[in-house]
Amino acid sequence: MRSLDGSVELEGNLISYDGAFYRLDTVYGALTVAADGVSCAGPGCPDLTTFVAEARIAGAATVAEGLLPELLAAFAESQGMALGVEDGPVYVLRRADGSPAARFAVTPGSTDDGFLALLNGEADIALTLREPSVGEVAASEAASPDDPPLDDRVRVLALDALVPVVSSENPIDALSLPDLARLFSGEVTNWADLGGPDAPIALHALAPGFGLSQAFATRVLLPSEAGLSAEMTRHESAEALAQAVARDAYAVGITARSGTGLAQALPLIGECGFPLSASVDAVKAEDYPLTAPVYMYLAPRRLPLLVRQFLAFTETEVAERQVSDAGFVNQLLTRTPLALQGERLSNAIRAAGEDVDLQELQTVMEVLDSAERLSTTLRFNAGGADLDIQSRASVGRLAAAIERGTFDGRQLIFAGFSDGDGPSTVNARLSLRRADVVRDAVMAAGVAALDRVELVTVGFGEAMPMACDDTDWGRAVNRRVEVWVD
Repeated sequence: MRSLDGSVELEGNLISYDGAFYRLDTVYGALTVAADGVSCAGPGCPDLTTFVAEARIAGAATVAEGLLPELLAAFAESQGMALGVEDGPVYVLRRADGSPAARFAVTPGSTDDGFLALLNGEADIALTLREPSVGEVAASEAASPDDPPLDDRVRVLALDALVPVVSSENPIDALSLPDLARLFSGEVTNWADLGGPDAPIALHALAPGFGLSQAFATRVLLPSEAGLSAEMTRHESAEALAQAVARDAYAVGITARSGTGLAQALPLIGECGFPLSASVDAVKAEDYPLTAPVYMYLAPRRLPLLVRQFLAFTETEVAERQVSDAGFVNQLLTRTPLALQGERLSNAIRAAGEDVDLQELQTVMEVLDSAERLSTTLRFNAGGADLDIQSRASVGRLAAAIERGTFDGRQLIFAGFSDGDGPSTVNARLSLRRADVVRDAVMAAGVAALDRVELVTVGFGEAMPMACDDTDWGRAVNRRVEVWVD
């Protein structure tokens, strides 16, 4: 390798070329050299004009088949290229002259398959509908102890949710998480026990290796200490499950919001009567308790330039529109005035009592009355002050919006809320502390335009519950930091 002015020379064996950088094994160790700053001489030099970027993607079939092709097609168009499909499937991006610029080899399967391929070095990107298990994290650390951990190699591609579904002929109009646990553990076998008709219940679920199935077992069955019933029909796709449930008036399934088809998705309800539907806004804000982000976990190595550009493209507005068109929930920021949030205001009034009086509700109204709630809502990992993966992604998107000038001259209010456990005065202080943590995370995101927006934190404690406080999931939903713009 020789610098363009001829003043520097490097010699060694070429390890790789990614379309922008050479990786060279030299007497000084492995070095990365920008291709546009050097000339390459020798039999190992790649042909820069015919270089083809390669990427291997494995994991959740609902994403690999239902979303990824649309994203690749939109990305190809943004690059002035055409997208073709070869057996495999392999999605080929072709230049205007017909030559291939990139190949994305896709292996649809389960979330388990995606993690396994990533850990074995057989995939560059794993598409998953859950976070890695303790065993998968340990395997990753054991195989590559010097590489960044999995949590530092993840992006949120889209949002989905777990929803209970029934036939439109079924009179049941809502279910609680305890109801779901009793149903899918086999404790309840007749609809009459849930206020429905005297008829046996037919259970439907996705195959065991699917991330949504594992998320359901972890988040619904394990907290209730219930095991999964053996008397159920398993399906290899959300679409097949929805079709089976829609045909049977006495069936119930748990599936992806993006694949409900003709089946009817039911809201979740708590003992206190708060209903929560998997609406777009509720999923974006993680107000719905069974939100299921779609993750991309990346291999611990530098991916080819065109692949990195595709990953960057997935965060653009064009890509977010493709996410919505495919039936998933995108992460674009939306705004909702307080006046259009009747359900949560009703919940707040119903929950008011000894710990939350009229004056506290009036304070909330005074602060937020003229403001709009952003879809960005921040939550923390259980038992700590660390933001969860979806919230970390949301901080980045919010910081980017501030940088673009979206909120110039406006006030961003970080409003902290808590559950109802403990004294109300303590909860108010705790909610303010969480709001401060989120504000500090935004400030630490490297935004240069912070002087054009005012950042304010407030703590409202338990004044505006989103769900009942009588369950772990209800309390988790209520512990949050909302972002309002005024």
